[in-house]
Amino acid sequence: MTSRLRQLQGGSAGASSTEPITRAAVLRTLVVAAGVGGFLSFVGAFGTDGAPLIPRTILMVTLALAGSTMGLVTFRFVAARGWGAPHRWVQGIICGGLMTIPMGLVVWGMIHLFTPNPPGLSALSGYIGTSLVMCLVLTTFFVTFNRRAHLADLQLAAVVPAPPKFLERLPLKLRGAEVWAVEAEDHYLRLHTSKGQDLILLRLADAIDELAGIEGVQVHRSWWVARNAITDAQRADGRATLTLKDGVQVPVSRTYAKIIRDLGWI
Repeated sequence: MTSRLRQLQGGSAGASSTEPITRAAVLRTLVVAAGVGGFLSFVGAFGTDGAPLIPRTILMVTLALAGSTMGLVTFRFVAARGWGAPHRWVQGIICGGLMTIPMGLVVWGMIHLFTPNPPGLSALSGYIGTSLVMCLVLTTFFVTFNRRAHLADLQLAAVVPAPPKFLERLPLKLRGAEVWAVEAEDHYLRLHTSKGQDLILLRLADAIDELAGIEGVQVHRSWWVARNAITDAQRADGRATLTLKDGVQVPVSRTYAKIIRDLGWI
């Protein structure tokens, strides 16, 4: 597991420039940015303390979301050119510097339009200076925050295996059910699950391939059975029969009997 995680981390560090801009990274960034905007509204940042709370909050959250979106685009630009790599915090500082003037203009323009006492052009340099500090701090924070979250996602993916592909084939009424057994009926498969039965069109051999990840084996030319679905196993007249949780009797052919004996099922 440790070596697998190292491979994931190493591959991630050398991944393409698009790697950090995942849907999860965008969502995390926008949610945290909205929270930052709410805080800036609460403290009356950028001289907006004289404006009513609700318009002020809408303004600050909008600015925060605009800034985070600009930061994501700027980071993609920086990462695509390898500037500051492989140190994410260095890339964050570069992003903050690049977006300072555009963000300062956006802040000045929006405050100029939406506040009762709009600042004049002479105040622009002050807004750019404040934007420099905020852009450097916030872009560095978001870049390192998303990087750590990305590595945590990789670690979780290494620990938690993907669900068996066969589960995607379950009819809607059986979604989320445990698969107990799969029985071939002509060109169809009868699914025996914890939520009942249903038919799907598929070959048993293909189903068995897609059931990889669930502990179970083929016990008959027409049956595949999951280990945790068996409540009883009996042998009589040289033949074995398995009983499932729903009471269904599953025949075990002589071809597969040795396999399940070796597994200790009977």
